[in-house]
Amino acid sequence: MLRAARALLAMRHPLDAEIGVSEMLGSWWGLTIPGTPGLDVERRLGEGLVAHARSSGTAAGLALLSGVAVLGTSRRQRVLAKKGIVELGRQNIARPPWASALGEARPVAAYVSGTRFGDTDDLICTFRYDTDPGPADEAAHALIAVIDHNSGGVLRDVWVTTKVERLLEHCRAEQADNPMATFEPLDLGHARALLENTVAKTDQRLADSAAAHADPAAATGATGPSGGSLAAHHALLRARLRVLPQPGDDVLAEPVWRHDRRAMLAARFLASDEAAELSDSYAASRCVDHIIDYGCDRDAGRPLRVSPRKVEAFLLTWLPRRVVLLPSEQEAMPHVLAAWIRWAGPRSGLPEVAVGATLDALWESTASFTTAYRDPTASFGLNRKAIARLLPDRDLSALPRRMFAFPLLASDLLEESAGDFDPATPAGRRALLRLDHFGEYDTPAGHRGKHETRADDWDTSDHANEHAASEEEIAAHEHLAARLWNGEPPALWAAAQRLLDRGLGRPAVLRILLDALQQAEDDDALTAALDNL
Repeated sequence: MLRAARALLAMRHPLDAEIGVSEMLGSWWGLTIPGTPGLDVERRLGEGLVAHARSSGTAAGLALLSGVAVLGTSRRQRVLAKKGIVELGRQNIARPPWASALGEARPVAAYVSGTRFGDTDDLICTFRYDTDPGPADEAAHALIAVIDHNSGGVLRDVWVTTKVERLLEHCRAEQADNPMATFEPLDLGHARALLENTVAKTDQRLADSAAAHADPAAATGATGPSGGSLAAHHALLRARLRVLPQPGDDVLAEPVWRHDRRAMLAARFLASDEAAELSDSYAASRCVDHIIDYGCDRDAGRPLRVSPRKVEAFLLTWLPRRVVLLPSEQEAMPHVLAAWIRWAGPRSGLPEVAVGATLDALWESTASFTTAYRDPTASFGLNRKAIARLLPDRDLSALPRRMFAFPLLASDLLEESAGDFDPATPAGRRALLRLDHFGEYDTPAGHRGKHETRADDWDTSDHANEHAASEEEIAAHEHLAARLWNGEPPALWAAAQRLLDRGLGRPAVLRILLDALQQAEDDDALTAALDNL
């Protein structure tokens, strides 16, 4: 890294230096160290680089520290870099000429460019240094952040250009020539709020994929967010974000769609002329619930937005991974989605030609949907009653962790007394865990007559102590199992997967997770402990 930092000494403009340092800091962004899951690579390598530059005693090390003091991805990195600058300054090492201008770029204007389909937004923020030539209100460079709404509002790309006027003229010309193109100015405070939300979602997605040892590309899309131009510019993006003005009170948050509001929207659709030809009303109702949930939870609260790319992402990516469909619902889904497109498209402002293009994409994806959607009964060897017990909410992504928490739910042993083992109730969870750990469970006690006695009435003190100990252990397991069932926090199941991958058996993994759960003071401490397992 220090050898690469020598190139910084030859640079003349602060923007070139900032891009160079950002590329260095992005070389490990979003990655994990093999064999050490849960390690905070950003912190270890970033702070390690700062320490190495501080001890180098070279002009290249000072140039690198000057960049990290502004572009460091954490406050601690920036503070350590500033301390290193002071140390090397005492050694009479000269700072590069651009160092004093780092961090002095000020925002000029912001714009958002996209299409009426709304799949992506190109957020354009323009800046200038005081040393740049030209009028004070003329931008000298622009940072463009591409936000992918079909992947949950995460960053897809970030890039920088000094040809600001050419970029803006291209966007204006595209809007004038293409009726589907959109381009409009954006308040700088609104731009900051939008970027902060997007960066937070991207960081969370990367953290989840890293914790679960998943491919970041699979976590956020086809190409993944952790490499290429996005990785190279993520530190510069965060630095520019910090100089944008704070948003005002008029910034609108993402709409919150409660269950009653979603149900009302579904009822309006099912009562429409577009839904009149759907023959199976029950299957149609279930399918439209999933369509609305996807739009509300994954697409920034925009269930009415439809587009060819959104249809493909819903049918071929989100639905197969997240939802259990009955055979009738699998058959009905493309037809319900077609009716939804015809109903929602005009209400979201799409012209007829755009609605037609979306329908074409739907029918082209239908054949792939039948292949992409896996029937859990075939994929996991489970019967539909077991699937219903494990997934009462039909959240397919929860199946592995729920099978780990309550493996007996996947067996045929509970067929005759399934009502006693409902994992949604405390009594059902305790019965499942007692049967799992002790091979027995307590049936609900009936009325005891005044002359009736039970073995419990004759317990000795030793038996009572053993019973109390077993009850305490069951209570601890119930608390852990409830968290696994609900997936709270996400780091819990991610840690369990890592331990299983190391070859530990289920009892050993449960014991480790129980220890972490009992020692943690709060959820933040628990997440930190789980990340280090």
